[in-house]
Amino acid sequence: MGTAEVMSETEVRSALEEAGAILHGHFRLTSGRHSDTYVQCARILEDPALTTWLARTAAARLEGRAFDLVAAPAVGGIIIGFAVAQALDLKFIFSEREEGTMRFRRSFSVPRGARVLVVEDVVTTGGSVAEVADLVRDAGGEVAAVVSLIDRGGSKRFSGELVSLLRLEVESWEPGECVHCAQGVPLDSPGSRRL
Repeated sequence: MGTAEVMSETEVRSALEEAGAILHGHFRLTSGRHSDTYVQCARILEDPALTTWLARTAAARLEGRAFDLVAAPAVGGIIIGFAVAQALDLKFIFSEREEGTMRFRRSFSVPRGARVLVVEDVVTTGGSVAEVADLVRDAGGEVAAVVSLIDRGGSKRFSGELVSLLRLEVESWEPGECVHCAQGVPLDSPGSRRL
């Protein structure tokens, strides 16, 4: 780890590469789209010191903004969401899928009027972020910002600002348009949506 309090985009990319977190092959993304590149953030989040550094970097990029609560979608957002909440000295909750529907369980709740920071590891279309944002709004809270480790690009399913530590321009396709499917390349689905 470097000596700076926060990481530059170059340092975030280097950390991903050094951890072997950028994978190449034929992948089904959490969004359902296919890609030849997958970012396995668990490989960098398995290092508590690095995770803390990433979280402090996210907190620094949000400096001057006020939040009351941090929320993240399970599974990918839990570790970094907790670490960002710790860096901001805020409470943390997470949503989980129950019979295919995202919900706040475990007696988690969003106080009416709470300004909520939604945290995710990787955003491609932002489908999970959109589901968490809907839960926040349904509870009477406000999504004050969204932060992610990686923004893979593409159109987002949620409104509002996305603050990312690294933007990776990685191509993805609908399954019917995937060149790897057409060539019969085996498909890997390492994401957590189907857990």
